[in-house]
Amino acid sequence: MSAKHRVSVITMLLALFITSVSNAQQDPQYTDYMFNTLTVNSAYAGSRGHLTVTGLNRTQWVGLDGAPETQSFSVDSPVGKNVGLGFSIVNDRVGPSDEFFFDANFSYTIHLNDESKLSFGIKGGGRMLNVDFTKGTYQQQEGIFQNINNKFLATIGAGVYWHNEDAYVGLSVPNFLTDEHYDEVQDAVAAERLHYFLIGGKVFDLSPKVKFKPAFLGKFVIGAPIIVDLSANFLFSDTLRLGAAYRWDDSVSGLIGLQITPQLMVGYAYDFTTTELQNFNNGTHEIMLRFELKSKEKQLKSPRFF
Repeated sequence: MSAKHRVSVITMLLALFITSVSNAQQDPQYTDYMFNTLTVNSAYAGSRGHLTVTGLNRTQWVGLDGAPETQSFSVDSPVGKNVGLGFSIVNDRVGPSDEFFFDANFSYTIHLNDESKLSFGIKGGGRMLNVDFTKGTYQQQEGIFQNINNKFLATIGAGVYWHNEDAYVGLSVPNFLTDEHYDEVQDAVAAERLHYFLIGGKVFDLSPKVKFKPAFLGKFVIGAPIIVDLSANFLFSDTLRLGAAYRWDDSVSGLIGLQITPQLMVGYAYDFTTTELQNFNNGTHEIMLRFELKSKEKQLKSPRFF
């Protein structure tokens, strides 16, 4: 990338970042969202019926200075008959910013009938925000923008999650707190906006050895464009997963996963940017690991596809 192009792209990313800071819109995104549901919906906690540990690393727009990098880690488990508990942490770096999220999740499940369940979830926690405009390329902007050090923002969210053995749908709001605050960059009062997440999927048995699962994730923010993720995964012999995904007006993706043991699954996704940014990066890489502490009885059953 030429120096001219690099400066123009960095300037564009910086402008986007400033806008997101003033409106608290900087939420991490994932291609393997269908296997990282706790970070989207607190009602998912404990829904798999056993202890589940999920880790994910996402390196976005490789080759572009200041591009997003995200790491997430979550643990959840049922506690008793109807209660689920979970904990999640996310580290998200974008340009000169470093944001650290930490949340505790609680869910309560109602058995609607022998096949379906409805869970209600709440979460509470916070995030720490640091912005250092003196790093790297941003030294050119020194004196123009005000650094932010260890700014704490509380979070309170909720969600509902319905599921049975082969389908699910959930609606959540990650953070209800919309307190106004003074933004020195914009020289104005800015307020956080509510985010709404709608997630769903369905598993079809195409044959005794092949399962097909379409899924979607919609992100809605008043005053901002709707973001929709669509995906389709095939599971072969309960072991090998192959799929594709599309993020509306943003990227197309290839996904692969391997159930190495009944307890351990590894997944990889590659995103190819479909916007003008494709000229300035080499795509996005996402790696996921999931460990499940299953009983011997559950190990004999086919693994659930969500």
